[in-house]
Amino acid sequence: MKPSFNLELELKTQNYELVFGMDEVGRGSFAGPLVASAVNFKELPNAKWVNEINDSKLLTSKKREQLSELILKNADCFTEIIDIETINELGIGKCNILIFEKLIKKIQEKYPETKQKLYYLIDGRNTFKSTNTKFIVRGDSQSISIAAASIIAKVFRDKLMADLGKMYVGYNFAKNKGYGTKFHQNAIKKLGLCGIHRKSFKLTQFL
Repeated sequence: MKPSFNLELELKTQNYELVFGMDEVGRGSFAGPLVASAVNFKELPNAKWVNEINDSKLLTSKKREQLSELILKNADCFTEIIDIETINELGIGKCNILIFEKLIKKIQEKYPETKQKLYYLIDGRNTFKSTNTKFIVRGDSQSISIAAASIIAKVFRDKLMADLGKMYVGYNFAKNKGYGTKFHQNAIKKLGLCGIHRKSFKLTQFL
């Protein structure tokens, strides 16, 4: 299934002025922060590149970077980060809720006059209650706004992990982005845990 603007168009007929798609990346990673983005297309574009927007996991790195630039130029985008200290303190489940709450708060602060006319389409299962919000399992395959958010968040986090890989050498973060590949597991066994590993994930099993 390819995402479309059907959900966004339906909500706009209900007098919602701004519809934001939201998605997170990095939830299952062994290392690094959690990142989430929100994207709103004020005017729904019909350019050819829009039809290439899809779940970020289904796109090549090069295509994600190309689309990320176009989305940032043509949409209203917000990004939030939950750092490793907070993940280790609260756990990834609570952080997954927290990051969307932070995104919603940031958006509402920018649009205080239209707070009641904002709507949020969030990828995933319903994890918290919020007005004007709909959770959609595999939402990045249904909503272009959610898919666009997944691309923005993925490109942002991938670059961040590549930069962190230069600080924490030996784990190949530039390639695995902190996820638990066999190489990463062997690196933990050889080098131990580093400063951006998620201690709350009980990674000592790989030592």
